[in-house]
Amino acid sequence: MKQISYQLKDIAQVADWLLKNTTDRIWLFDGEMGSGKTTLIKEIVKQLGAADQANSPTFSIVNEYQGQQHMIYHFDLYRLKDYYEALDFGIEEYLDHPDAYVFIEWPDIIEEILPDHSQKIRIIVKDNNTRELQIL
Repeated sequence: MKQISYQLKDIAQVADWLLKNTTDRIWLFDGEMGSGKTTLIKEIVKQLGAADQANSPTFSIVNEYQGQQHMIYHFDLYRLKDYYEALDFGIEEYLDHPDAYVFIEWPDIIEEILPDHSQKIRIIVKDNNTRELQIL
């Protein structure tokens, strides 16, 4: 396990650190509501060269971005009732995409169908401005 502690103002450095310290392209973000999962993903999408600014896909379930070299899919599965809903909108096609980054918030609901080559990333709130990030 790799981990770092950081201040929210240092989110760009954390995104860069993550991109350099992970090899898988499916990232599963775990952390309580308000821990900064979406904020971190927005910065990662930016660093991957997407022209559009990333937004939370809470209501759309998935947002798609074209990065400099890869497609980027950002999922927020908070509102799903079960993994069958994810199957209904074709999440397996996204997970099987060989050359894309896939970022998933609230991934536990689809745990049964996640590929082995997924990277779990946990964000722990230490205080209002400090987080601990763990690559599990």
